Amino acid sequence: MNNEAIHYLNIFLGVGVILLQVASVGALFLLFFRTKETTNNAYLDFIDKHVLILSFIISLFASVFPLVYSEIIEFLPCYLCWWQRVFMFPTLFLFGTALWDRDRKVVRYAASLLSTGFLISIYQNLFYYFGDTSTLPCDASGVSCYQHLVSEFGGYISIPMMALTAFFSLLTLLAVAHFYPKKVVVK
Repeated sequence: MNNEAIHYLNIFLGVGVILLQVASVGALFLLFFRTKETTNNAYLDFIDKHVLILSFIISLFASVFPLVYSEIIEFLPCYLCWWQRVFMFPTLFLFGTALWDRDRKVVRYAASLLSTGFLISIYQNLFYYFGDTSTLPCDASGVSCYQHLVSEFGGYISIPMMALTAFFSLLTLLAVAHFYPKKVVVK
């Protein structure tokens, strides 16, 4: 791929990451800071109704685009990126199977994978954005995300931020599916 195509891919993914972050924070805010009188919310109802397809789509993007970066663009993943892939890639199959079977119990199975990947991603982002370069877990002499291979919107969008957003948004969807009260039909 040429540099211009890579730049447009980064912009496309960066806009998607920012929109996903806003949507996830909004969903968490509505979920945990709503009053008892307002039990119905159209946004949370939509997420709760379509949690399986939304989770599958996000996990699909979060599994395919790291492969695009590493196999097509040839940005080799660092040590921490590999560990995040270990915890993200199986969720594609979990959510795909759950979508096929319409099984909402996947929330319990996927939560442990996503939580572990999320913690690794937080660790990587803390070092990426705030760490001293002498204490980085991935040094810049070899394969490293700290080489700033992707840096869009003033450096905010990076490969570690994309991974963190994917884990965060999937955990948000699982939180809505688990904590949002189910509607009871009165006959």
